[in-house]
Parts: sequence; structure tokens; C-alpha cells
Amino acid sequence: MGDLAVGARSGHEGPEERPERPEDSVPPAVEDDVTAGSDNGGDSGGDGGRDARDGDGAAPQPKKPRSFWKELPLLIGIALVLALLIKTFLVQAFSIPSDSMQNTLQQGDRVLVDKLTPWFGSEPERGEVVVFHDPDKWLAGEPTPNPNAIQKGLSWIGLMPSAEEKDLIKRVIGVAGDTVECKGTGPLKVNGKALNETSYVYPGNTPCTVDDLGGQFKVKVPEGKIWVMGDHRQNSLDSRYHQQDKYKGFVPVDNVVGRAIVVAWPPTRWSTLPVPDTFDQNLSAAAPGALGLAGAVPLVLWRRRRLTVENARVSGPGTAG
Repeated sequence: MGDLAVGARSGHEGPEERPERPEDSVPPAVEDDVTAGSDNGGDSGGDGGRDARDGDGAAPQPKKPRSFWKELPLLIGIALVLALLIKTFLVQAFSIPSDSMQNTLQQGDRVLVDKLTPWFGSEPERGEVVVFHDPDKWLAGEPTPNPNAIQKGLSWIGLMPSAEEKDLIKRVIGVAGDTVECKGTGPLKVNGKALNETSYVYPGNTPCTVDDLGGQFKVKVPEGKIWVMGDHRQNSLDSRYHQQDKYKGFVPVDNVVGRAIVVAWPPTRWSTLPVPDTFDQNLSAAAPGALGLAGAVPLVLWRRRRLTVENARVSGPGTAG
């Protein structure tokens, strides 16, 4: 038996004399073949080993990672594209050039403006602080900064405010259909309702300015326009003082860039710009009419019922006879 076993392993005997190998011995051979081919390129003759080798029989060499300096231009390019998209469609930084919005905003503050919501049809609402393009030479005579090349590049991608764009920032007081008025020193009224502006009007200012240049007014905001005023009422050339231009002091909604949502710079001035509580009251121009209609409905129903009863009494005897 010992000689027969040797002959079977060495191939001296015919195939019919060769004992069959147990089935459970096959998987270990296959496993060793794959491991050798993938780990150390061993000589196994299996398909896995051949696939894992190059044409010359050598194991493939791992690729070297690209140098950081070679990838840096690509990373910068991607960052610039993202910054440009953000500036165009989402958020843009603006610089405050004057004191017309004190103390809400100080000269030199940097604010971030939400440009996304107008793309979805949202229009400015009362109490919001908005940035808008100059409607009709409101900034005539104002000096224009002369930025250097780096500042121009940073402003182009939105990392710095643009010095070339003629933009203003004010608070929305009235929207389409509103009647806004100032008498004496105030209070400022919207659709006949007084606004409590102590939380944002500059300390020491009166809500309305007594002068004959536009401080005393009563206007109705037309469709597609807004009426804006600065928080520093005695130091703001806003809608009040441009009633002689082609828009009569109103700002077209299409000129609005977006709503200022946060003071981002300097860090000591960081704050959000919410709508003041005084604008939470029902200021709708349609409110008086709606209330009148609601009060008239019961009266009309009562009158109709009374007439029905009287007609029944009049027609009752005739029907019986």
C-alpha cells in the first residue's frame, strides 16, 4: 500500500489507479492561489495570480499620490467657482458707507445679504433691512472708492463688497397698497396705525422730521414698489427726499438685491437683523374694509330674515281665501 500511494502521487501509475482527492482539499488550494497572487505574487499558476501580475510577470506598483502643489490650482479653481456661485445666487457681502442706518448699522460694518429668496418670487416685507440698486441718482455726488486689483478680484467673487456698484441700504416701511404718513414729529403711521420705533430709530431722533423738503408726507405705495427710510431719521436721504425723481421716492422691487440678515464684521458687532416687533401688528391696508364687511354680514342677514317674515304675514290671508 505504501508503494501504491507513492506511485499515485508521482504519476507512475495510470489514471485508473489514481485515488480521488477529497473534495474538501480543493478550497484551501484555491484560497492559497488568490492570496499569493494578491499578496506576494507567488508562483501558483491560478487565474487570480495571472490577473494580478503585469504582462512581464511583475506585481503592479501602487500609484503615487499627486503632489499637493499640483492639486492646489485645481482646489483654488473649484473654490473660486463656488464663491462666484454663492455671490450670484445665495449671499453677498456689502459694506456700510454712511451713518444713515445708525444705530442698527455703523459706518464700516460688513453685512451679509440674502439673495436667494428673491429668486423664488419673495418680495420685501415691512421692517426688513434691504440692499437695493440706486433707483434714480440717489447717490449723485457721492465719492466712488478706487479699489486696487486685489480688491477688485475679491469683490468680483463676493469675498469683498463691490466698490463700483451703486447700492443703498434702508429699512422697508411700506409695501404695495400701503399708505405711509408723517405729521409733525410723529409717530410714523402705516395705514393709519402708529409704529413704535424706539427699538431701532437713532436715539434722540424723532420718527418724523419737521421740514418742507419731504419730512412731512402722506403717500400711497404703488404696485411693484416699496417705501424705504433710514433708522437715523435726521441723517438719511431716503424715500422722503426723492419724491421729485421719476419714481416719486419709491424703490422698484426689481431693484432690490436682497435682505440684509446679519452683521458679519467686525466680530464685536456681530448680530442678526430681525424684523422689529412693531411690524407684527396687523398693518394690512385691506384690514379696515375686511372688518367692515365682517360687521355688515350679520346686519344684512337680519334684514333679509325680517323682510321674509313680513312678506309671509302679508301673503298669508290671500292664500287662505
